[in-house]
Amino acid sequence: MKRIILIAIAALQFAALDIEAKPLPADSAAKQKSSVVIPETSIVDEVIWVVGDEPILKSEVEALRQYYEEEKIPIKGDPYCYIPEQIAMQKLFLHQAAIDSIEVTESEVMQRVDEQVERWIQLIGSQEKLEEYQRKSIAQIRRDMRDDLKNTLTTQKMREKLVEDVAVTPSEVRRYFQNVPEDSVPFVPTEVEVEIITQQPRIAIEEINRVKNQLREYTERITKGETTFATLARLYSEDGSARQGGELGYMGRGSLDPAFANVAFNLTDPKKVSKIVESEFGFHIIQLIDKRGDRINCRHIILKPQVSSEAVDQMKARLDSIANDIRNGLFTFENAATLSDDKDTRNNRGLMSHVDEASQSLTSRFSMKDLPTEVARVVDTMKVGEISKAFTMINSRGKLTTAIVKLVNRIEAHRANITNDYQVMKNIVLAKRREEVVKEWMAEKIKRTYVRINDRYKNCDFEYQGWVK
Repeated sequence: MKRIILIAIAALQFAALDIEAKPLPADSAAKQKSSVVIPETSIVDEVIWVVGDEPILKSEVEALRQYYEEEKIPIKGDPYCYIPEQIAMQKLFLHQAAIDSIEVTESEVMQRVDEQVERWIQLIGSQEKLEEYQRKSIAQIRRDMRDDLKNTLTTQKMREKLVEDVAVTPSEVRRYFQNVPEDSVPFVPTEVEVEIITQQPRIAIEEINRVKNQLREYTERITKGETTFATLARLYSEDGSARQGGELGYMGRGSLDPAFANVAFNLTDPKKVSKIVESEFGFHIIQLIDKRGDRINCRHIILKPQVSSEAVDQMKARLDSIANDIRNGLFTFENAATLSDDKDTRNNRGLMSHVDEASQSLTSRFSMKDLPTEVARVVDTMKVGEISKAFTMINSRGKLTTAIVKLVNRIEAHRANITNDYQVMKNIVLAKRREEVVKEWMAEKIKRTYVRINDRYKNCDFEYQGWVK
């Protein structure tokens, strides 16, 4: 609210300066002043929607429009109608999520942030190039992404809760497709089944010692009173919590990495800094803020040791050697998968699987878009039964790893049929049913929510007509 007031004051001051530059006769000053209209192009920012007690700023819409353009995300119709409505819908989901106590953990958010940053680095070539392109440091990029990704994850969880009990029967699926013209039957994209072996490149002990020494230096500076924990977190912590001075917010033990939680929950003095803690995400120091029952609020600084190019090359060479032994019949890919660092695929003899978004069931079939980008790029040109050369990829924890894959099966793209593609056809009907439930919920939510829209936006062709009241 303070920001909005300052924006309004700035706009009025701009207009006042313009008026004062041309003095008016005393008898017409009051009349002229009352009819002053501030041009839209002169307004630095303004509130264009209010949803509940949440404002939507013109600058938010413009920033999102530019992002959509850069990422080539399709926009339905006028962006200045479509985007504000999308933001408003997210605010309603977030409001309901707060009522229903739906939360995402800081570790979930940070994992998504790290995955996205690492993928960008892989695509653009290096961290330095990414920083140059974004005109920000890596720490700033992570901080800027944190809130948006947290809101996105929370919205996804809220949508999932709304439709968790929706189901369809086989007879409903058959009835739906009986009336669908043949050329409207869904086209099933190429699907593949893939086995994978991953090996994490070893981090040099010198690099680990460098990170630990840096954290010890931070601890010493804080203890001596030279600076505060929050200040150093903002400057140096390598995750999105840096934006909040390292503060994670109130979290339960189960939401935190076990090693991190064991140390954090044993802290008793807010003035003390913890020992160095190693988690699956990196190395931390922690400072207690407050405890409330079984939840804790603390700050942390995390530093992540970097993997050297030499270590990556060594691990790729090792995996290439394993692949050659498999090709020569010394052992099978499935047996070799017991050496994989990834426990999920290791326990499944290397076979990759994922939860299908539509059915929420586990499957080993992947469309190319559902595979990790690096795996899809390699598999695309492979033949069934072939084993790849070693390559690098970002794993589910956002860390650089090396891998080899085997293409187990490929189902070429085709028109779906009820015999072979029942699950695909069921997913389509289920998705439609779930979308209907969400739309009904949204329409009802809009009716019960205060909404105010700037007059310039009232003639938009919205997806939901209840916005204008």
